[in-house]
Amino acid sequence: MTHPAASTLGELRRSGWRSRTVKEEMRANLLDQIRRSEPLLPGILGYDETVLPQIENAILAGQDVILLGERGQAKSRIARSLVALLDPWIPAVAGAELHDDPFEPVSPFAVRLVEEQGDETPITWIAPQDRYAEKLATPDISIADLIGEVDPVKVAEGRYLSDEMTIHYGLLPRTHRGIFAINELPDLAERIQVGLLNVMEERDVQIRGYRVRLNLDLFVIASANPEDYTSRGRIITPLKDRFGAQIRTHYPEEAATEIAIMDQEATAFADAPDAIAVHVPGFMKEIVAELSQLARRSSEVSQRSGVSVRVTINNAETLTATALKRAVRLSEPTAAPRISDLPAVVASTAGKIELETLGDEAREDRVVDKLLSRATVNVFNRRFALSELAPLIERFEAGAAAEVGEYVPSSAHEKLVGEIAELRRVIGRLDVGESPASLASGVEFVLEGLHLNRRLNKERRGGAVRYAR
Repeated sequence: MTHPAASTLGELRRSGWRSRTVKEEMRANLLDQIRRSEPLLPGILGYDETVLPQIENAILAGQDVILLGERGQAKSRIARSLVALLDPWIPAVAGAELHDDPFEPVSPFAVRLVEEQGDETPITWIAPQDRYAEKLATPDISIADLIGEVDPVKVAEGRYLSDEMTIHYGLLPRTHRGIFAINELPDLAERIQVGLLNVMEERDVQIRGYRVRLNLDLFVIASANPEDYTSRGRIITPLKDRFGAQIRTHYPEEAATEIAIMDQEATAFADAPDAIAVHVPGFMKEIVAELSQLARRSSEVSQRSGVSVRVTINNAETLTATALKRAVRLSEPTAAPRISDLPAVVASTAGKIELETLGDEAREDRVVDKLLSRATVNVFNRRFALSELAPLIERFEAGAAAEVGEYVPSSAHEKLVGEIAELRRVIGRLDVGESPASLASGVEFVLEGLHLNRRLNKERRGGAVRYAR
């Protein structure tokens, strides 16, 4: 969308454009969205009944927001998505550092320019993406980074230290008339928190002992881990009080939501038309989601740091990669993840969870392996009742055996299903499709489910696994 044609202050006046604060702007655009029944933040899943209504209320009330939640709960994504509530274009004084409103300039440069040139003051147009700034709070952030600092070059040019024109502005003033997001707020040193408070509440900036008055127009959204935010001494009380809305984010409450996020966010590649197609059966997606949900309830996993949804996404990507690798090695036309591929997700899980007690890396792997087994049996038992599988169990009791594994060709699984009719009937209930790769995935899922329910024995033989009674 092209910006309006006005290029001077006079043309802007004649166009009828009216100034409004960033909070007024976001409020009006949100009301328009609500009238059109459009979602507030498309792509943010699982928050429709919890987080999003609270964000809407905060914006309509003109309140700054702090999002409390463990890692991987889309806090940063929510902040970035709010850019969609900004106007397509706003005018600013050309050449000014602070996106100054031509009708209400705040920086000394813009004030003087408007005074000197009046209606001939040149203006530029600012897009929404240029009105958003984000900063990860760390203990080493200085006032210069966030607020500003005296520029020695400008002092050397002959200006006095008390002259506001000597200031090199930091990130907050440069986000004037926009959205400023600060992640992990409690990690800011207390003196920097005071500087942020002054900007939000008093609209003044103190640099090198000089008090500079800046009527900044900002929507501030911050994020914090609940434990850090509520711990005494990690954040100054007046700054807490300044945020009008404190909103608690959360992990997906249902496996279906976790799967939807996984499908939406997993990395996709634009392969050639004749590339190997990878199909992930529904039960494998459920196991990946169940693994994360079990980890969030496990007494062995630290719940203070949380188990990010990125664990689910990365595990899905790892399984897809493992299946694709096998199909290429075995020259198979299609690929599907199998139960025998699950050990590969240890690498994409272990580094993202923290155990309650520190130990060696082998213990971390054992915790993930145990969670994988529980996830598999939970998904299996939701899909099957053991009483329904009695004919298949009896077939194994009569002497049948099955050999499967990560690099066993799909044709071997297909042959197995052809030999054991009871297995074919059970696989048919999984709706895995007709491809040999998907069929192989279903076979391993059923056999592992029976093993975890103590109906089959499992024996590893080299790179293969043998199931029998």
